[in-house]
Amino acid sequence: MAVENLMDKLVAHCKANGFLFQSSEIYGGLNGFWDYGPLGVELKRNIKEAWWKDMCQNHNELVQPAQAPSTYDMVGLDCTIIMHPQVWKCSGHYDLFHDYMVDCRKSKKRYRFDQLRGQWVARDAQRIFVTTMAEPEHEREDISRRALKFFNLRSKDLEKLQFEDRVLTFDKLTAEDRGVVLGPDTDELGTLTDPREFNLMFKTYVGALSGEEGAAFLRPETAQGIFVNFKNVVDSTRIRVPFGVAQVGKSFRNEITPRNFTFRSREFEQMEIEFFCHPGQSSDWYQYWRNRRLQWYKDLGLDGERLKLREHEQDELSHYSCGTADIEYAFPFLPPGEYGELEGIAHRGDFDLRSHSEGKLDPKKRPLEVEMTEEGQPRHRGSGKDLSYRDDLTNERFIPHVIEPSAGADRATLAFLCQAYHEVQSSESGGKFESRVVMRFHPRIAPYKAAVLPLVKKDGMPEIAAEIYGALKKKFNVFYDEKSAIGKRYWRQDKIGTPYCITVDSQTLVDRTVTIRERDSMEQWRISIDEVVAEIEKRIGT
Repeated sequence: MAVENLMDKLVAHCKANGFLFQSSEIYGGLNGFWDYGPLGVELKRNIKEAWWKDMCQNHNELVQPAQAPSTYDMVGLDCTIIMHPQVWKCSGHYDLFHDYMVDCRKSKKRYRFDQLRGQWVARDAQRIFVTTMAEPEHEREDISRRALKFFNLRSKDLEKLQFEDRVLTFDKLTAEDRGVVLGPDTDELGTLTDPREFNLMFKTYVGALSGEEGAAFLRPETAQGIFVNFKNVVDSTRIRVPFGVAQVGKSFRNEITPRNFTFRSREFEQMEIEFFCHPGQSSDWYQYWRNRRLQWYKDLGLDGERLKLREHEQDELSHYSCGTADIEYAFPFLPPGEYGELEGIAHRGDFDLRSHSEGKLDPKKRPLEVEMTEEGQPRHRGSGKDLSYRDDLTNERFIPHVIEPSAGADRATLAFLCQAYHEVQSSESGGKFESRVVMRFHPRIAPYKAAVLPLVKKDGMPEIAAEIYGALKKKFNVFYDEKSAIGKRYWRQDKIGTPYCITVDSQTLVDRTVTIRERDSMEQWRISIDEVVAEIEKRIGT
């Protein structure tokens, strides 16, 4: 299947089958926001539950996991979306959490500086930089079309233009070059402004005050709620370092140009762990979590060839980072050979707990007044609380280091959708072949675990099927279908990713056995009705 068609087909499939819808679609939609339909909400919930079970619930704090430096504890937390504004001042988000944007004076549209791409095109003595916001697979086509229009040429005159080989991002241009830039949505040169900072936090107001005194923000990440509750968790649970605190929740970032389906959206859900450890063991824990998180995606079905772990170069690291690695996936909307971030694992040192500890808030100053150091850097003014940790066995006091595996539930869902989508050729009666979609989800995350299908709607088959459906429904999300021929019903389940179909037929009336069909291999076998629940439970691997 051509890469350029896959995302269009996947998006259409997701809408037609109830995985994902554009938010507020009947009013024209709202860019950067997506609604999960009946199947999508089950898929995403299964991914979140698999993450929670594997990272938290199934963890045995008495047994040292393979390759882990020691045993450790895991607990959960659920923090508010709106927190004290000073949290974002001390974390650095208020001063530093921004992207650069450019505006077009002609079209009045706004673009993210590092995502605006283009190519140098020349005709005779005139050389211009033609920008585009098309998807990567359509960039060259869009640039050619716009260049022809600018130079008042027809398609047959394309050879009159000279194209430089590389497509560049706009941020690679010099200030002098920008005067000959053709913006994505205009036919004039030099309409794009110089880049300027754009804070990505959504601003809101708390209480009756609408001025700066009541200003607050929707959280751009879930991590800070864990850091500010560090002492509460330690004191209330009496757990000892090393331990992790897990949280699943919504975050919000006012992205300048959300794009690529749900890959970059303005409202998204995170699955994060903040793992607190002794500074002397932090490097080992960093390696442990890098490897463990990569393996989790492989275990749930992501192709190892489309998945990689990339360690950040030194110039990519945040100023506080001791090391960061991204788990990346070859999403089909990217050019061949390129990968998009799926999850980041960061060695954050003691930056976060130290930032929320240092200094005291001066009540005479506005909460978000920016203070600068002599070096011109924002000064963090923390809570003044002691967020250090004392080991009750050794009496050593230290500020724990933090390892942060931070996964996006929406990006994970998108990756599993991309991985699952397959088109297969199937024969019909009469010897004709047709293409059909099979969503090959791992059984643990499939929206429906099984479908119960009476072969015909008579002879007591629907009653027996209803009995099986009721028994399965107590443990799994299952589907019941008695409409159409059995082959079409199998195909309906294949295209939504149901791993097993259970068919009640005439033999069932004789010996109370049913046929189970497996989605990917289409293998079939018979078992007793009394064994169906245990069989599905075993094969799903919950």
